[in-house]
Amino acid sequence: MSRIKRRSARRSAPRAARRAAHRAAISVLAATAALVTAVPAAAHDGSARPEEKAALGAEHAQEHTKVREQILKLGGYSQLARIDSLNSLTRSQADVNARFHPKAFGQFAEYFQSPDFAAHIAMLPTGKVLLFSFERMETDPTEEPAPTNTLGKANAGRAFLWDPRRGTGAAAFKQVTPPELVVPDGTNEKRPAPFFCAGHAFLPNGMVGVFGGNLGYGGGAGAKLSLVFDPWTESWSVNKDMEVGRWYPSVAAAPDGRLLIMSGHTDQGWGTSTSVIERFPAKSHPVPFEKTLIPKDVPTDTLRVDAPFGTDSDYPHLFTLRDGKVYGLGRHATKQWAFDPVAETRTDLPARPDGVHRGYGSAVPLPAGLRGPDSVLVLGGDRDDPNTYRLTSGGDWEKQQPRAFGRTQDDTLLLPDASLLTVNGAYGIRDYGNGDYNPKSDLKYRQIETRNALGEWKLGPAQRLPRGYHSNAVVLPDGRVMVTGDELQQLANDPKIDDDMNGSIEIFEPAYLHQGSRPALDRAPDGPLRYDTAFTVGTSTPDQVKKAVLLAPTTATHSLNTSQRHLELGIVKRQGNSLRLQAPPSANDVPPGYYMLFLLDENGVPSAAKWVSFQ
Repeated sequence: MSRIKRRSARRSAPRAARRAAHRAAISVLAATAALVTAVPAAAHDGSARPEEKAALGAEHAQEHTKVREQILKLGGYSQLARIDSLNSLTRSQADVNARFHPKAFGQFAEYFQSPDFAAHIAMLPTGKVLLFSFERMETDPTEEPAPTNTLGKANAGRAFLWDPRRGTGAAAFKQVTPPELVVPDGTNEKRPAPFFCAGHAFLPNGMVGVFGGNLGYGGGAGAKLSLVFDPWTESWSVNKDMEVGRWYPSVAAAPDGRLLIMSGHTDQGWGTSTSVIERFPAKSHPVPFEKTLIPKDVPTDTLRVDAPFGTDSDYPHLFTLRDGKVYGLGRHATKQWAFDPVAETRTDLPARPDGVHRGYGSAVPLPAGLRGPDSVLVLGGDRDDPNTYRLTSGGDWEKQQPRAFGRTQDDTLLLPDASLLTVNGAYGIRDYGNGDYNPKSDLKYRQIETRNALGEWKLGPAQRLPRGYHSNAVVLPDGRVMVTGDELQQLANDPKIDDDMNGSIEIFEPAYLHQGSRPALDRAPDGPLRYDTAFTVGTSTPDQVKKAVLLAPTTATHSLNTSQRHLELGIVKRQGNSLRLQAPPSANDVPPGYYMLFLLDENGVPSAAKWVSFQ
């Protein structure tokens, strides 16, 4: 997780004393906590809040102020502070968003609790969302909650499924614990696989390959884990270990459906990166196209070419463009390459023109009409540079229109109407604009930004929580956007820290969902589609449909989302309530796997999606 070390003073024996005092202070406030927290939070400036004076009287209100300050000085983080913070964020969100009309900017429509921090996320072809992360070490958001340097059973992974069709309560979530195994940390203790800070991508049969993870020492020592999650049976399988350990690796699907695994820090710890490229499954094993072909005990193999991203290019952005090459865009401006997965060669690309190191920022393959993407937009990762940079498959860089300000830890998504949406963001790792491990955030990092077809950006409404490091977002099949992640902010704003719902989810409705009625997509082929052929879909609103698009489901972590893809499909024939659509030319345009098919009207309003697959 974060390279910022835990503060030694808070790991020592006085922590127990602080917690005991903390609990005592909480009990003093218990009888009046409801009155205290029913008002918006204010700065802890030593003065009583006017709302508290009105409710409690001046003297009693001042007592609450003193106790609140004492709790904060103890070094713990009180339940009162959490509720106070959430109330404040709720109020400020409402105040800000009153200026943004949903028809023009969209709106944040729901906020609810989740059982997982969602440092990793995947939109599955079953319509459910996979969330996974780690068992927390702390509830205090001013401490590091992840077991990065923890040996044994406490260093464990956890995973859940959220089914949007079942609503937003606890019953909508299902725990899908990863397999228990022993990792080589010297303890010989079994625990659910510690796969956090791994890399992942989709296999052609809709399953998610997860590679790497945490060994619990060295500031981030990479595990050799190779796992697959099967969305159809909702279960995990274990494969043969990779050749090298990986912490912060990237994974992308090549046109043949095999996954390429690059970069990451080895089992020797942080700063010992690997340049070895591995492939899953190995060429000696078949690519799993069918749902029934579940990879178990399957090995990786290595490519003849290497990927020398180095220690400053963990989690490089990887994208397969329509020339069939996998483009690897490193954090450092000079580490930009194109990899040919067939010839197993590497081509140098020009340095990114900003000439700087870009940390946790996003990158998106730009829509290119009826063909696969031939360019990538790089953005974020530099808090001082709001500019965006486009790289074409020909190797040309071009500065594009800037966003409103520089931000890191952002997540930028392709939407069905081909616009881009940025959510989340921060000043730096664990820094929301007010110093490390301080949950207070600059308001601007909570505002979304959108980019239209002309490349123009505009700021929009604010999300409830600031979400920076380990934040995530995916487009749902109904066109809404699920926003989650960032365990520190979730811990800082948990309304009930002693239950099992310590994460949170926000739902954003893009502006296109406020433009009128949707077109209908009633039927789509169940079986796999072939490239460069036509197929038929059914719609009860044929006159409303102006466009058909494919949008790839995504799996993301650490501002990295390698599976994004948007393609238009030609409408070659209209007959009654049927549309004849033309499939993309080849796997270079659309790598094999599952996609969301949307029908759009002339204003870009999408239908709810149907799932289709390509082999």
